[in-house]
Amino acid sequence: MARLLCPSIYSVDFNHLQQSIQALDAADSDIFHVDIMDGHFVQNMALSPQDLRVVRGNTKKRVDVHLMIENPGRYIDLFVECGADILYVHPESEVHIARTLDNIRAHGKQAGIAINPGTSVASIQELLPLVDYIMIMGVNPGFGGQKFLDYIVPKVDQLAALRERYGFQTLVDGGINFDSLDRLSQLDVDGFVVGHDLLHQQPIGSYGEILNQVRRITG
Repeated sequence: MARLLCPSIYSVDFNHLQQSIQALDAADSDIFHVDIMDGHFVQNMALSPQDLRVVRGNTKKRVDVHLMIENPGRYIDLFVECGADILYVHPESEVHIARTLDNIRAHGKQAGIAINPGTSVASIQELLPLVDYIMIMGVNPGFGGQKFLDYIVPKVDQLAALRERYGFQTLVDGGINFDSLDRLSQLDVDGFVVGHDLLHQQPIGSYGEILNQVRRITG
């Protein structure tokens, strides 16, 4: 099974954003990954609806939006209008998260849940019929360059056992580098977010080779 590779726009050369997107597009990225952070749900602040518009304007590939923000349900219309195909929300980010997932699907988009390292599978199992993707955070969200947390591996196994029943796909985000990929490639997941450790401060011209190396390792 070929794994989905989802380059993180947060990690590319923002001095040449358009060229970065085009280089990743040419490298056969599967899904472009856009992190939105509000400085409240996570400590960092990053990216904006306008950045999403730039991504959307430079690729025909699918674009996902990882909403690390409080009360994401207020902003679903905005991010759909800006070009998101998949929208990830955190179950802790608002009271009526099921309503937000329903609203994403009502817009004809795919709904995803992002699961923090401290979030259990049991706590989100009632939401599984409402989602198309689950993004398993391999680090605590908000900052790039963190080390992969090994204790999430049992959570990956739990979700793999539920995946066929509910029909969702799983990805891992965070702590993915060439040192950890051999081990992570053994996980029963559908793909990976290619982020800080693999793309940050790398020449734009090397993006294609980086993704090719990841593909060779992960299959």
